[in-house]
This record gives sequence, structure tokens and C-alpha cells, in this order.
Amino acid sequence: MSAEMKQPATANSRLHARKRPLQRRSAATVSVMLEAAARILEQHGLAGFNTNLVAQRAGVSIGSLYQYFPGKEALLAALIRDARSDLLASVQQVCAQSGLLETQLQALIRAAVTHQLQRPQLMRHLEYAELMLPLDQETNALNQALQQAVQDLLLTHGTPDATIAAQDLIALSRGMIDSAGLAGETDAAALERRVLRAVRGYILSGHAT
Repeated sequence: MSAEMKQPATANSRLHARKRPLQRRSAATVSVMLEAAARILEQHGLAGFNTNLVAQRAGVSIGSLYQYFPGKEALLAALIRDARSDLLASVQQVCAQSGLLETQLQALIRAAVTHQLQRPQLMRHLEYAELMLPLDQETNALNQALQQAVQDLLLTHGTPDATIAAQDLIALSRGMIDSAGLAGETDAAALERRVLRAVRGYILSGHAT
């Protein structure tokens, strides 16, 4: 049996890696490819993004790249999934901790702001790519997981109407943070303070004890 696990064929096979690396060396190669793809997006945007450039930047042959990724859509989808996974892991980690509600909300905002502004140009291009790719099912799953994590946190603190409150807080924070990213803001601390003020105002308006 091959050390590389082939992915099952799906209706959206062009959005998935052809095989999943199981060996350390092949996993490292895939990581190099994805970092090369990220850097090209940052420098050239979607218009200048293609598999030949990624292979060249990664120092691999185009054939080696195609062993894992059938095209640029699969590379973009992999970058989007990695970014989403990192954000969800950060949110779930914060929500699993104990502490004052405002302290935890601030930690959530910091995680979201860091996610957006740590590599702002990359995130901006990935947000546009999300609109082009059929990832609706995965997007819905992510939103549900984020909603559940924040809702459980609010319930722990006795927040009334926790379901609606979680939806509102996520929408409020996401709107401000995404808008800041699209506008090219780079001051993470200032953005975090603004979002926290908005969230605090929402909480103090009667949606928390």
C-alpha cells in the first residue's frame, strides 16, 4: 500500500488535494507548497496566482505539485481551510477556559483580529477567493461551530438569549474586523479596542447579567 493516502473522488474534486501526505517528508513538501502559494497571493493577488509560480517558488516540479493539488483552486481551498481551522481552534480554546466574561470576550476579539491582520493581504485575497469557490457547505459548518462555541461561553456566564446574543456578537465583530481588513488597516491593537467597545456596549445593553 502506498504511504500516500489518495483522497476519494467527490463532486468538487478540484477543491481537494489528490492525496494526503502521511510521511513527514511529504507533509513538509506540502507545507512548503502552501506557504509558497500564500506568499504569491500576498505579492501578486488572485490575478497573478497560478500553479507554475507556486511550483517555482516552492522549488518543486509542476508534476510534483500536481501529485497533491489538481489546480490552483485546490491550493486556494487548502489555504482557506487552514486559516479557518486556525481561527476555530483559537476560538474554541478561549471558550473552553474559565474567567470573567469580558476577559474571555476580549481574548476572542484578539484571536479574530490576529487572524485577520497577522497577514492582512493574504486574508484579503482569501476572502475574495471564498466568493469564487463552492465552499458553502464548509462555510456553514464553520459558522455553526463558531456559533456553538460562543453560545456555550455565554450560557456559562448566564447570558440571556444566548443563541441570539452569540449570533449578534459574531456578526458585529466579524463585520468590523473584515471591514478593517478590506480597508487595509494594520493597527491590530486599535481595532481590538474598537471592537471591544462595541461588544461591551452590546453586553451592557441588557444581553448579559
